[in-house]
Parts: sequence; C-alpha cells; structure tokens
Amino acid sequence: MAETLLEELKRYVDFGPEDEQALRALHSLAERHYTEIAHVFYDRILQHEGARKALAGESQVGHLKVTLRGWMEQLLRGPWDEDYYLLRCRIGRMHVRIALPQHYMFGAMNLLRQEFNRIIDEHYASQFEQLRAARVALGKILDLELAIMLHTYREDLLAQQARSERLSTFGQLVGSIGHELRNPLGVIETSLFILKGRPLATDERATKHLERIGEQVVLANRIVSDLLDMIRDRPLKREPLRLDEVWTDALTSVELPAGVSLRAEGLETLPTLQGDPGQMRQVFVNLLENAVQAVGESGSVSLLASPGPDAVELVLEDSGPGVSEPIRRRMFEPLMTTKARGIGLGLPLVKRILERHGGSIAYAPREGAGARFVLRLPLPTPPQRTA
Repeated sequence: MAETLLEELKRYVDFGPEDEQALRALHSLAERHYTEIAHVFYDRILQHEGARKALAGESQVGHLKVTLRGWMEQLLRGPWDEDYYLLRCRIGRMHVRIALPQHYMFGAMNLLRQEFNRIIDEHYASQFEQLRAARVALGKILDLELAIMLHTYREDLLAQQARSERLSTFGQLVGSIGHELRNPLGVIETSLFILKGRPLATDERATKHLERIGEQVVLANRIVSDLLDMIRDRPLKREPLRLDEVWTDALTSVELPAGVSLRAEGLETLPTLQGDPGQMRQVFVNLLENAVQAVGESGSVSLLASPGPDAVELVLEDSGPGVSEPIRRRMFEPLMTTKARGIGLGLPLVKRILERHGGSIAYAPREGAGARFVLRLPLPTPPQRTA
C-alpha cells in the first residue's frame, strides 16, 4: 500500500512512539495553560494589520480562542492519525479562504513554540532527559503542523487561482452572449402578446402551449439575468433593511409541497440593518428553493436568526440528504450543480450578494442527514461623533 503524506512526513522528521509519549506528558502539564496561551496568541496576532484584517478584527476572536484551545489539546494529546491530518488540512484551506498570508503561520508557530518551551523549562528544570525529549517532540510536531498546513495552503491557492481564471473566462463569455440573448427573447415575448390576442388563443390546446412558451421565456430571462448579475456590480440600494420583512416577501415566491414544514425563529428580534432589500430577497429565495428541492415531498426547513455584538447570524437547515465532501469545496462556484436541470447559479449569486453587503455564507455539516448554511451580515457602523 502506498505511503500517505502524513506517514511520509512523520518518517521525514522521525516522529515516533517516544515523541508521542513525550507530547502526552507535556499535555498533562500544559493543559491548564491553554486559555492563557490563547489570550497571548491572539493579543499578538491582532497587533498586525494584515492578520487583523484577515480575521475580521476582533469579531471572531472569542470563537477562535476556543478553537485554538481544542487545536492545542489535539496537538499534544493526539492521536496523530489520518483524522488529525484531515483536520489540519481544513485549517490550511481556511487560511486560503480568509486570505491569511503564509508568513503569519510561521509567526504563529514560533509564538506557540516559545510558550510551550517556557512550560517545558519550568517543569523539567532539573530533569534534563525529560526536558530534551519534550523539546525535540514539540519541534517535530510543530514542523509537521507547518508542513501539512503549507502543503494544503499551496494546493488550495493554486486551485483558487485556477478558479479565478475560469471565472474570468466565464465572465467574458456571459458578457458577450447575455445581452445578445435578450433580443430574441424580446421578440418571442412580443409575438406571444400578439398571438394571445388572435382567434388562435380561443383554442384550449393552443392557449395551453402559449402559456407554456411564456413560462419558459420568463425562465430564460431569469437565467440571463442571473448570469449577468454574476459578472456585473449591480449597485446596492443602501437603505434600512428588515430581514423579517424580506423573508416574508421571499416566501411568496417559493412553492412549498404539502409535506414540507417551514419555520423561522428570531427574525423579528434582529436589529435593522443597512442593505438592498431586493437583493437580499433573492438570497432567501435561492436558498429556500434549494432547501425545498433537497427535501422533496416531505421534510422540514428551518431558519434560526440571532444577533451578535457586530453581526447577525442566520442558520438555514433542511432535512434533505446534505452535501457530500467533494461537492462542498466547489458549491459556491458558478456552473457547479448536482441538479439534473440546474445550471449552478443560485449559491454563487447568494455568496456574491452577501459579500457585497460585507457578509458571508458557509456550509456547516450537520450530524446525520441534512444541510446547514450559516449566513452572517454586519451590523451598521454607528455614526462618528463630531467634536
């Protein structure tokens, strides 16, 4: 059987059972210091403008400190297996997604190395063999961490560059044909209008086909509009935005099967935001249509909204089959779809609209079946007081 990358890296740095034993012993000594180290770590990180910008300032730090404590626990306690490797790969991908420069990874590892070495020196001051074993094992595992993260960072950065090139080509193609399609669709609409006023329209079968043609023209126009919206910067209408009102309006455009239940909680408690109600309506419509299609004829769809210190969070869940791991990494790319009759514009358009509002969307796997999307929208910035 071929050697995995993790096994190759372990062999390269000579990481073995003795190192595992030394790290577990260090974990028992360092565990009570994890919270303190997390504070030191992020206090240092936030001193750097580039890192602070990538981490969205202090808004995410409370959550990230909890995540870092979990990371340190697995770092020293193990097991250092393929699940460990996959988790570290996800961290590397996250760094690409938030555009965190690579040199901050090295700085972060150096800071953690200093903090753990301080603990080693304090507890093993008179035990040279244990001190040496702990320092060597710590150096190896931190080198492994960097190697895994940088390997994944490079892979995802190259993939991101390839996606950008595809999107550029996609934009040029859409821009060249989108407006051209409007002309024949406009002619068809005009001809339909004329035909509906002629005696032909009294024939029941003919009337039915005319209506079907009209429905397909509307669908074609919508596809063209979505394609053009993906490549152009449609101006945002910055006005007071009540998400509960937008949600209620969006529900009128989504047909729910009789066996599908829908509930929403917390929307009415959200503060008034600033944004474009029309574009946010499109966000809700696209997500709801996807959820209803995923659920089928029976199931449930729910939206849970909650305010935070600097943003509101919306969690949309459905009881459908969920999204497989290979699809998750590309689900927000244009033309990526698993639907037989879809063209893959719904989620990319949602992502674009939210990002233009200063927000974000992420897929968060659920235990068992079902999909979960987490949306964040920033609270309005308070006006600055003048002296």
